[in-house]
Amino acid sequence: MLTPFGGSMAPEELRRPLTYLMDEAAFLKLVRGETHGIAASALRAGLSLASVAYRLGVGVRNRAFDLGWKKVEKADIPVVSVGNLTLGGTGKTPMVEYIARWARERGLRAAILSRGYGQTEGLNDEGRVLEENLPDVPHLQGRDRAALARIAVDELESELAILDDGFQHRRLARDLDIVLLDALDPFGLSRIFPRGLLREPISSLKRAGVVVLSRGDLVKEAERADIRQRVERVAPGVPFAVARHAPLNLMGEGLFDEQLETLVGKRVAAFCGIGNPDGFRRTLEKLGVNLVGFRPFPDHHPYSARDVNDLIAWCNSLGAELALTTQKDLVKLRAATLGPIPLRALRIGLEFIEGERAVLDSLERVSPPSRNS
Repeated sequence: MLTPFGGSMAPEELRRPLTYLMDEAAFLKLVRGETHGIAASALRAGLSLASVAYRLGVGVRNRAFDLGWKKVEKADIPVVSVGNLTLGGTGKTPMVEYIARWARERGLRAAILSRGYGQTEGLNDEGRVLEENLPDVPHLQGRDRAALARIAVDELESELAILDDGFQHRRLARDLDIVLLDALDPFGLSRIFPRGLLREPISSLKRAGVVVLSRGDLVKEAERADIRQRVERVAPGVPFAVARHAPLNLMGEGLFDEQLETLVGKRVAAFCGIGNPDGFRRTLEKLGVNLVGFRPFPDHHPYSARDVNDLIAWCNSLGAELALTTQKDLVKLRAATLGPIPLRALRIGLEFIEGERAVLDSLERVSPPSRNS
């Protein structure tokens, strides 16, 4: 049963009560109004009623934390949270990596704490991506983030904790909340789940220390300005920054760095199982990739042998010369090819378009002094 009181909730956990009768794509088409007819209208009306109850539950829970009725645990080290307002991917993992690299450059021992959604054994897919990119930064996963913070301090001698997907997880106190908005859908259809994609009301941005608009390069400057104005109306004075997911290189199984020029002239079939597949597709289009096919899977999709065989047949049917996916998907597939077709992942990094200084100033205010200055 869906409950709004359970802390930080992943998209698959939130959607499961509604999507066991429909796939994720059908759910998104329904809430976006792309499904028509009497039955669809009736379903949306029902979702609107459910949203009222959900919003009430979220509001009661937040109020309980605001008034001190629910316990908040303070870690012995600064905690920086990276989170969002909506279901789906907003680029939290690249932001976490950016902060971890920043801490490392300052000579600080940082640890990443996360819930580990989709985890069966070991780290989940985001965790494995971070481990691959930051092998010297420990990543702890588990339901009790306060307990993870204690382990980070007592056993790892960490000096900074980076809380991944932490905006709704309020039991562990944080010194800075960085909230990401995806420029392609920053406010989750402006409706609370399950009628929309908001995990909590837009007014919750008042709790943010910094708001970062991700994928800002995929919308026009006027759209970015409109988003910023809306943020300023609900959270006046909160620093605002704009970033993009910058393509860095290609990765393959056993191959860490292959230049993007490899893509030139190739017929590319791309697929992914992430929270915002449209963001990945548009990044590829902006790179000028000759995209002969694009196939999205649900977020955190566990690829089966049947999926792999279907992908091989699909790539062959398109005459693809290269199969391309995300790093998050590649760590699950662990394959160098799909049949005879080379398989690569596009590795991205967070790059600020504007406002980076405000982000760095906020991080410096809450973190220990740099050892490398």
